[in-house]
Amino acid sequence: MEDITRNFIEEAIEADLTANPGMKVHTRFPPEPNGYLHIGHCKALVIDFGTARKFNGLCNLRMDDTNPAKEDTEYVDAIMEDIRWLGFDWDDRFYYGSDYFEADYNYAVQLIKKGLAYVCELTAEQFRDPKYCGDVNTPAVSPWRDRPIEESLDLFERMKNGEFPEGKYTLRAKIDLASGNFCMRDPVLYRIRYIEHHRQGTKWCIYPMYDFAHPIQDAIEGITHSLCSLEYEIHRPLYDWVIANCDVPSKPRQIEFARLNMTNTVMSKRFLRHLVEEKLVDGWDDPRMPTLCGLRRRGYTPGAILDFCGRIGVSKSNSLVEIGLLEHCIREELNETAPRRIAVQKPIKLIVDNYPADKVEYFDLPNHPQHPEMGTRPVPFTRELYIDASDFALVPPPKFFRLKPDSEVRLMGAYIIKCGEIVLNDDGSVKEIHVTADLETGNGNPVDGRKIKGTIHWLSANYAEEATVVLYDRLFTVENMNEIESSDYDKYLNPDSAVKFEKVKIEKALADAAPGDKFQFVRDGYYCKDTKNANTFNRVVVLKDSFPKK
Repeated sequence: MEDITRNFIEEAIEADLTANPGMKVHTRFPPEPNGYLHIGHCKALVIDFGTARKFNGLCNLRMDDTNPAKEDTEYVDAIMEDIRWLGFDWDDRFYYGSDYFEADYNYAVQLIKKGLAYVCELTAEQFRDPKYCGDVNTPAVSPWRDRPIEESLDLFERMKNGEFPEGKYTLRAKIDLASGNFCMRDPVLYRIRYIEHHRQGTKWCIYPMYDFAHPIQDAIEGITHSLCSLEYEIHRPLYDWVIANCDVPSKPRQIEFARLNMTNTVMSKRFLRHLVEEKLVDGWDDPRMPTLCGLRRRGYTPGAILDFCGRIGVSKSNSLVEIGLLEHCIREELNETAPRRIAVQKPIKLIVDNYPADKVEYFDLPNHPQHPEMGTRPVPFTRELYIDASDFALVPPPKFFRLKPDSEVRLMGAYIIKCGEIVLNDDGSVKEIHVTADLETGNGNPVDGRKIKGTIHWLSANYAEEATVVLYDRLFTVENMNEIESSDYDKYLNPDSAVKFEKVKIEKALADAAPGDKFQFVRDGYYCKDTKNANTFNRVVVLKDSFPKK
């Protein structure tokens, strides 16, 4: 048999399949529609959908909309778009947590009738007070724990009917006030909230807590394996308690995995929403954001993101993943697939003195030097050209092999030129450079006995188009943002995370690109045509890869 390496989740599922012949693996991805999916959610959805796919099972998509405070259909649509973009689908298995509000309520009534839930009058402040919540050595206290069943049933129905103000009552499970796991110290199952739900309107004014609603939803949908992040490990006994004490139609199993933490990145949806609402970024799809729509707009591909998720693996312990690994994955893909194009970000005029002013010739430059099958494109050459300011030095540093006074370089794919007169502006900056071309060296032809170490890129001044280029970098200056208080996140925003260059000179093949098209700007980096701003290119990632190879 083929040797296949399994992660611990897959090993657990294989054991369940062995113990339960005929079981069909059924998972679910339950995002809360109060923001856009980010790279951390992506790890979870890849595990949920990917695990089902590996075992030829099913995966549901369920919007966890049990908390109506920040939910919106905008986020629902965006979540579905992101999941499909990554290549996953849920067929007709699309649900909302709010679809089960009636069932949740009925199961809560069932628990009250069994003597396993009661209506409590402790306020939120009292609930946190050590006098009532206790500590590791002291049990919690609830003066209402022995409220008669009929009285709790009456109060709970009246809560549903809107007879009481918010905070007046909660419904609590009757489990163990002395439990060492505080999640089991008679946790709240329902609270009163007078807020309009994005789907249910004002039908409900009591809402179930996630820890109560989620296992019920899983059981109703026939989920076999409820895969969730590690912070829910401490909640698993409550998950199992709800499943055991409610007469639900199936018995799902919860398994936890470590969530994704990435350097120079914040995964908090609350803070990401703050960035958007305070206009510190250009919306949820700002190319600096860790959201999937932001990564997509920047130029990341589903393949690169899935490759990244595959490389980080599935573990039981939290760790910090280098953002350089994500950059490595997209760089590795685009190095193979992105056509090469020329862009001159800081143009300097170059005049070839011995080239006819009215002449135009075309040099065929390869679209990808390593892939001849991608063909070539004609690039016009004229007397006046543009080169990048970084390719010239009036006073060159040691080992500078580009253009400098009295030196020779090759124009990429064209002629060898020799530097002549240099014309300066009043401020001492270079206005234009006059050169002489060796017209016997066109098309990169070598000349015996001459060693030309430098090659620079260029564009015809008469045929170059103009565009805006945005150099995107990491959003935060601190590597481990988990060590920073969330109230201080703003202080560590990288002021150079988006540097804009306007009037960049580009070849026509770039000007004709469609939004979302990706290219390598030769000797610079990988870029994507922006999907929101006309004639703008976003830097996906620089050319140099600092991430260690396998």
